[in-house]
Amino acid sequence: MKHIVVLSGAGVSAESGLKTFRDADGLWEGHDVMEVATPEGFAKNPELVLNFYNERRKQLLEVKPNSAHYDLAALEKDYKVTIITQNVDDLHERAGSTNVIHLHGELLKARPVNSNNIILWNTDMKLGDVDEKGRQIRPHIVWFGEAVPMIDLAVDVCKTADILIIIGTSMQVYPAAGLKDYVKKGTPIFYIDPNPADIHDKHVKTIKEKASSGMKTVIKDLTS
Repeated sequence: MKHIVVLSGAGVSAESGLKTFRDADGLWEGHDVMEVATPEGFAKNPELVLNFYNERRKQLLEVKPNSAHYDLAALEKDYKVTIITQNVDDLHERAGSTNVIHLHGELLKARPVNSNNIILWNTDMKLGDVDEKGRQIRPHIVWFGEAVPMIDLAVDVCKTADILIIIGTSMQVYPAAGLKDYVKKGTPIFYIDPNPADIHDKHVKTIKEKASSGMKTVIKDLTS
């Protein structure tokens, strides 16, 4: 069974109503990214950061997967599929994908400060929410300036890809953007994005469409 590896970004979730991570003005939901997505921002104003992610979590629980999520999940009928996502939502899982690697953490999980003890968390998070050792609970999000724990696993997965689908990402955020360089030379690559980056590789088929319509094109190619 061929192995499809998917690199997914914010453009997939945008069609479900979730804002892309960072708008052109450098803001995320009206906030300076450095205030709400860095360890320094959390240290400076933890209440602001916790409230910010509380709002993102509420928003996530109000939206549903879209057809791109469902089409990616349906590929598991005929292929081994591994999704490596930059998204912190659980929409891939809700659509039925069973093998998802979250590079940048997950909104519905949390962990104590200075700990990798990950716990499920789907309610508001407040100052004073601590673990048994008295450590403040923080979102399980990989902030700017922090290591990306799952990147080594993602690299190993990419090395085994028979087909690569890049969907809904500008290919600007590293180390995620570098993962395509680990697939075997000559591997077919589908790149779906309405504003794609220039990838100079004859094996890349660029599809300048939104995630949902672009996936229909990929499926046609795979089944033709």
